[in-house]
Amino acid sequence: MAHHHHHGHEHHHDIDVSNLNSAFILGIVLNTAYVVVEAVYGLIYNSMGLLSDAGHNLSDVATLIIAMVAFKMSQRKPTERYTYGYRKMTVQASLINALLLCVAVGAILVESISKLIHPEAVDGDAVAWVAGVGVVVNGITAWLFMRDKNRDLNAKGAFLHMAADALVSVGVVVSGIIIHFTGLYVIDPIIGIVIAIIVGWSTKDLLQKSMRMSLDAVPDGIDYEKVRQAISDVPGVKSVHHLHIWPLSTTVTAMTTHVIISDPLEMDNVINDIRKKMQSMGIKHSTIETETKISSGESTECPC
Repeated sequence: MAHHHHHGHEHHHDIDVSNLNSAFILGIVLNTAYVVVEAVYGLIYNSMGLLSDAGHNLSDVATLIIAMVAFKMSQRKPTERYTYGYRKMTVQASLINALLLCVAVGAILVESISKLIHPEAVDGDAVAWVAGVGVVVNGITAWLFMRDKNRDLNAKGAFLHMAADALVSVGVVVSGIIIHFTGLYVIDPIIGIVIAIIVGWSTKDLLQKSMRMSLDAVPDGIDYEKVRQAISDVPGVKSVHHLHIWPLSTTVTAMTTHVIISDPLEMDNVINDIRKKMQSMGIKHSTIETETKISSGESTECPC
């Protein structure tokens, strides 16, 4: 029986590394500055709304730092202990950030419901001006991640976080203006609840994707059966088994498979054909094992 292994290591980065790194650094600096401004004005105007939002924005800074550290670690080369490198940290960071978004949504809901039950006097002018700065800061930060949000789950998490905060700030500006002209303090918590529902809905997809990735599920956009069929269709392949597809990171997908081939002399051609097909299907890292006959007790139908 012939028994062969082949490893295909393709390192294609569809994302602009330096651009994303700059986005994280600029986002952290802008948001840290805004937290200081909010906290100072919150103390000056005795506004719990501004102080609590400063706390929330501080969690955004933490989110960006977590995402940046994971992104930087993912660029490190593999070691003898971490043979795949640290790329999986991007998946863990996206899961942490999705959970932080859920906590932020919960905090906004709790605070808004509390204010709905016990309305507080709010300085509409001060709130609107400070929140207006928030719209600009969060809007710019979200824009920095716009380009890579569909290429990397971590960038998408940062984009969602910042876009959600820009939306929160828009809501606060609107409520500040309405309060200034009407004195209706109840508008502040109502807008808070609406925003929490919108942000919560947009977080659902990020949470689901990052949960699936952390469990090594087949990444979105890759069809397990289509991959199996594509390998089966390669000339010289008799059967496919032990096919595994999983995410190495938020951007790199890996695959291992075991194929039975009809002619051992065609092994290299078969392996190259499979690898090219896998790359065209978005699988950059492939390990292909070939045999000329099935080992006893092995099933060609088993997906495991």
